[in-house]
Amino acid sequence: DFVARTDKFKNFVSDIAKHVATSSATDVDSLLNEKMSSGKTVSDLVTETIGLVGENMQLKRFARFVGEGFVTNYIHPGDKLGVMVEIAAAKASADMNGFRAFARDVAMQIAATNPQAVNREDLNQTMVAKEREILRHQTENEKKPAAVIDKIVDGRMEKFYSEVVLLEQPFVKDNDKTVKDIIKDRAAATGDTIQVKRFVRFRLGE
Repeated sequence: DFVARTDKFKNFVSDIAKHVATSSATDVDSLLNEKMSSGKTVSDLVTETIGLVGENMQLKRFARFVGEGFVTNYIHPGDKLGVMVEIAAAKASADMNGFRAFARDVAMQIAATNPQAVNREDLNQTMVAKEREILRHQTENEKKPAAVIDKIVDGRMEKFYSEVVLLEQPFVKDNDKTVKDIIKDRAAATGDTIQVKRFVRFRLGE
């Protein structure tokens, strides 16, 4: 932590982030071999900074969103958890401050609840099938009548979706509403069409 708080480290991270923003690299290996505006490669900068701060470091991952939506980020206090989310909104510029506050709420939701996808359709289907198999096994062990097992499993899958699908999660600031509800409320209040396009959530060590 004491290294991460130094100006040298913060400048290093800022330089890498600015380069990623204009880079065409799609993975860490290709990024490391790219030249920066200084003429150094990203790998050279990493090595140089390791020497300066005396701490071994490794560039592990990055994400870059390029699209027609608005991109908002949220860094949780402590700088060990960060979220980036893209939201499409046709009329966001009419009330940009209000939209930013709304988008930040969505980003904070993702930070707090760790959803796996925006929609059900975006979930890893292998994970979904495995969860359904586990729930079926549990239900069968409860000696439920065979005729109702499928219905019970379907109901329990709904709870699973409410935990891992962003739009179906209870909103952290108002558990009586889902994230989908607060998006609808914002859209109705502003006469806008709003869609959460994608997000990424990085936690240190994961």
